[in-house]
Amino acid sequence: MQKIKIDTDYLKDTLVAMLSIPSPSGYTDQIVHFVGEKLGRMGLEFEVTRRGAIRATLPGRRNHLDRSIAVHLDTLGAMVRALKPNGRLSIAPVGTWSSRFAEGARVTIFNAGSPQRGTVLPLKASGHAYGGAVNTQKTSWDHLEVRVDEKCGSKKDLQDAGYCVGDFVAFDAVPEISPNGFINARHLDDKAGAAVLLAVSKAIVESGIQLAVDSHLLFTISEEVGSGASSVLHGDVAEMVAIDHAPVADDQNASEFGATIGMMDQSGPFDYHLSRKLIKICQDHRIEHSRDVFRHYRTDSASAIEAGNDTRTALVGYGVHGSHGWERTHTDSLLAVADLISRYIQSPPMFKRDKDDLAGLNGFPHQPERDVIRIKT
Repeated sequence: MQKIKIDTDYLKDTLVAMLSIPSPSGYTDQIVHFVGEKLGRMGLEFEVTRRGAIRATLPGRRNHLDRSIAVHLDTLGAMVRALKPNGRLSIAPVGTWSSRFAEGARVTIFNAGSPQRGTVLPLKASGHAYGGAVNTQKTSWDHLEVRVDEKCGSKKDLQDAGYCVGDFVAFDAVPEISPNGFINARHLDDKAGAAVLLAVSKAIVESGIQLAVDSHLLFTISEEVGSGASSVLHGDVAEMVAIDHAPVADDQNASEFGATIGMMDQSGPFDYHLSRKLIKICQDHRIEHSRDVFRHYRTDSASAIEAGNDTRTALVGYGVHGSHGWERTHTDSLLAVADLISRYIQSPPMFKRDKDDLAGLNGFPHQPERDVIRIKT
């Protein structure tokens, strides 16, 4: 396994460009075109599903025992659920996130005319008008509204301006990359992962390294609403690694400065052998890493398994503080993930037996057994 140089500027520039493209779940066409153009410039063949998920391939010496690396392009967002008599919009969340992180955001509303701008505000939006009541109002999506940047003072004004129930609402990412490597933005989940995968792919193509097996790059478009990789996997994929964020919090073990190997999420444990292979790669090549268990979180791997795919799955995360809110990561974490994934893609497949959907016990692995103390009776 060679260490492949990752173009850090390409990674960061790609991330900022993707963050500027609105892509809440259900409104992802433009980000799909962007990624497809990136892959095309690398000379990689790819296919796009009916709804927009992308399957590209880094070719290897063998086209069985394939592996996949999955990221998702969709983000959190909202949808207009009512036109209000006061000329503002009620919204419902797209994806699972708290309304407290929506307050104050600048947004784009994709209405029947042209995209329009607005601001998400609590119902009591001014201390000068409501006094101390601004501090006691409830936190919920029912207590928010979008103030549109148009002369709308009634429901009819909104209708005349082209607003409708069902309009998508995209939240500005507001990216900022500090000189010391911190990256602050909404929607790092999972556009940072997609930027890492594109940077790794570019580096592998330019290196000319011959991979052992075909590696399929999956860019899904509905992870935030649960379906993710449920229908985009190739049938002969034996191993799938999802790249996604690793939540950083006081009661978690993830770090903003290295790669995190997820051992389990809310859908259950990841594959024992594949997860430990990733850990060993980190250990052997001194890649900063940690392990973690995520109790309130799931990734594309869960939807792939739930759809009936008999595929070994694992999770590699870049540390994100404030996930599904005002998110922050660090370039050290993104580069650690890139190093790990680039080495994993070069590695041989784990078990030759996995090329078959069904086979005998010959070649089937063992997990460590405990020593049994036999008591004489």
